Amino acid sequence: MSIRTNESYRISDYQWRELMNIPSEVTVITESAKEWLNQKELIDYRTEREDCISWLLTFGKNPKKAEGYALGTVKPRASRMDLFYRWTWQQEGGYTTHLNTDHADSWMEYLAQEDYSSAHKSNCQKAVKMLFKWWSEQRGGSEWEPEFTFRSNDATNPKDYLTREERTMIRDAALTYGSIPDYSSATPQERDRWKQYLAQRFEKPKSEVRPEDWDRANGWKIPSLVWVSLDAGLRPIEVKRASVSWVDIDNNVLRIPKQDSAKSRDAWIVSIRERTASALERWIVERENYPQYANTDTLWLTRQGNPYASHSLRYLLKRLCGIADIPVENRQMSWYAIRHSVGTYMTREEDLAAAQTQLRHKSPETTMKYDQTPVEDRRDALNRMG
Repeated sequence: MSIRTNESYRISDYQWRELMNIPSEVTVITESAKEWLNQKELIDYRTEREDCISWLLTFGKNPKKAEGYALGTVKPRASRMDLFYRWTWQQEGGYTTHLNTDHADSWMEYLAQEDYSSAHKSNCQKAVKMLFKWWSEQRGGSEWEPEFTFRSNDATNPKDYLTREERTMIRDAALTYGSIPDYSSATPQERDRWKQYLAQRFEKPKSEVRPEDWDRANGWKIPSLVWVSLDAGLRPIEVKRASVSWVDIDNNVLRIPKQDSAKSRDAWIVSIRERTASALERWIVERENYPQYANTDTLWLTRQGNPYASHSLRYLLKRLCGIADIPVENRQMSWYAIRHSVGTYMTREEDLAAAQTQLRHKSPETTMKYDQTPVEDRRDALNRMG
């Protein structure tokens, strides 16, 4: 590992680059990164970057043959790796070098929504794969396989989205998810069987399962999370950041402050249905009964007490699709499928301006990708055409 020396013995950046086999053409620390970091973080990040870049140039292409990538390949990808680090710092609220595959998946989902060229998105993905290759080879981590790739013909278009019918089916499935029979209506034999299920679900001894655990299994967490997302098109990072303080039940809106906005640019007021507001009100009352919420304003936590992330939301959506008998084969069924459906049908029912506000897009050009006729409307047109 490369370690900078103290005041008694200091070598220049040029000498250090020579030692680390890093050509001057490669930017190790960008000016944008410096704005994020204090002195100790800067030293730590420089060490991380130097180790990575040096390895990529020397071993990256074929470690067993000590064959590195060309300088022309490493230089731009190192720059895009820095983008990935800085984007993650923004999402996590501070500096870290512990980036994982969830961060990578979230960045790809973010890029898919932005108005960058397909070439830039593809190159960012290649840079992240290269970064994870280094972590795998040198740090004992895992390599990363993205869920989707960017192609020039469709990278700027929305990916798979839920149809109107599927939105209704997912909304209804959220009421069924994890539900069990009412405690008072179950026979002693049924209670015993369900107690075993609840013991496994809530990771506690069967003897400690109480009637309140039955109420918890039939609670409003999942319906409120899913219904809010169906109305507001919440991004995974917004589900993670969602706070009780966002919720304005009286006016049926979410009030997302600037510091919690996914782009950290503006505060947003987002409409939700009365039915959704009612589910949220029930959940906010219910969540006060659970110890994991005692010291946090976070609106939703997983069963393990963690904020939701892309992978846990993707798992939830696929489970809901299973309940609703919605086919997921040959579809990119991530949480963004919900968001894409909001953009598609809000544009169809209202206009681009309404969709832009509901989806919290700073640029109207970002929303324009939803200005397309939904598949069922095109099918109806074909039927009318004969």
